[in-house]
Amino acid sequence: MVRSLKNPKKAKRKNKGSKKADESSSSNAIPSMPAKVWQPGVDALEEGEELQCDPSAYNSLHAFHIGWPCLSFDVVRDSLGLVRTEFPHTIYCVTGTQANNAPNSIGIFKISNISGKRRELVPTKTSNADTDMDSDSSDSDEDEIENEGPKAPVFQVRKVFHEGCVNRIRAMPQKPHICATWGDTGHVQIWDFGSHLNALAEAETNVSKDASTVSTQTPLVKFTGHKDEGYAIDWSPLVPGRLVSGDCKNCIHLWEPASDSTWNVDSKPFVGHTGSVEDLQWSPTEPYVFASSSVDKTIAIWDTRLGKSPATSFKAHNTDVNVISWNRLASCMLASGSDDGTFSIRDLRLVKEGDSVVAHFEYHKHPITSIEWSPHEASTLAVSSSDNQLTIWDLSLERDEEEEAEFKAKIQEEVHAPTDLPPQLLFVHQGQKDLKELHWHTQIPGMLISTAADGFNILMPSNIETNLPPANAAA
Repeated sequence: MVRSLKNPKKAKRKNKGSKKADESSSSNAIPSMPAKVWQPGVDALEEGEELQCDPSAYNSLHAFHIGWPCLSFDVVRDSLGLVRTEFPHTIYCVTGTQANNAPNSIGIFKISNISGKRRELVPTKTSNADTDMDSDSSDSDEDEIENEGPKAPVFQVRKVFHEGCVNRIRAMPQKPHICATWGDTGHVQIWDFGSHLNALAEAETNVSKDASTVSTQTPLVKFTGHKDEGYAIDWSPLVPGRLVSGDCKNCIHLWEPASDSTWNVDSKPFVGHTGSVEDLQWSPTEPYVFASSSVDKTIAIWDTRLGKSPATSFKAHNTDVNVISWNRLASCMLASGSDDGTFSIRDLRLVKEGDSVVAHFEYHKHPITSIEWSPHEASTLAVSSSDNQLTIWDLSLERDEEEEAEFKAKIQEEVHAPTDLPPQLLFVHQGQKDLKELHWHTQIPGMLISTAADGFNILMPSNIETNLPPANAAA
């Protein structure tokens, strides 16, 4: 688990004595039974208890916000290197606010000097008693001065007025300064944020999120053809500028680029669902194929060359299918998350045979709000849920009792992990309320960014290791 119990009032979970008795029991008593491991989403906190973050579980962990809650965001591809493994890091993102009784805006932000350390899963044993606390770190920030802590990340943001709340925002992979937004006004708009990104790239000083002004900008395109608001939108990873958008009235529209700043939107929608279209994903290998998920409990696969009806569709869950993610490293795999807290992995090659589910998980007990495959490991994906948990999974893992025993012996202590946890569960991150969306950073292996009602988190779990070539080899 990534979090541990902290009880400021009691030295032990079940000891309800006085402070003096607590101090005595904590220093002298030897428990006869292993301590119970607290399971997120299962066990309730007792009065006076709180969760405490375990910093050793992370290579890096930072939190920030831009003022109002943001339902959606996207990572903007940059030119700082295709594979970056050395701290400090710099990232660029776009997001949109969900403000109550206040003007909404799109935030284009840059966070630099993101510090962290690369830790080994099992600390290296050493006989040198004088070794400092960071001796288990294989990498450290070059910018840190001896005996001083890491410098705080630098947050810079530029804001653009947006009519209505931003339901979802996506940056084009091939031209990341071009972004599309779905508004609760029922309009899909495309924007050019090139000038803002250039200004952030050149700026070195901190720009306060409170002092920054909200500029007014005219979108490149404003499409009013949807009959209702929506959330589903996705850029093609293969054809620059190709876009699909889906609404709550079960209609999907295809956008084709006509030039660098204009699009032709097909006025005749794709119709096949009987409920709201919740998510859309283009195929990573087929330029004319995309998938959709719906409140009608189904997933549909579409081929734009075959007309306005699905090429195939199938029941995917017992409740609304909120989110889907198409694996770009293993293109036959499609992940989906449902309103009942379950998520499934399907092999699309088996759809015609009727049973395409290769993995199904019921760990989360509340709606799945986001799901995304890792861009660097074909078997790894991250999931967020309304139960305030972000989980990371590796589908290639199976329980190995011999390996567990060897690990316990190596760290020379008992590990009392719950036996009913799925062996594929790698990591559980908590601390955010009402998690909405997550994304892996495609250029920084192991980095995840998540948004929730109380702001953003940047996290790099210490047990997510990716074997990649040196950064200078791919830059």
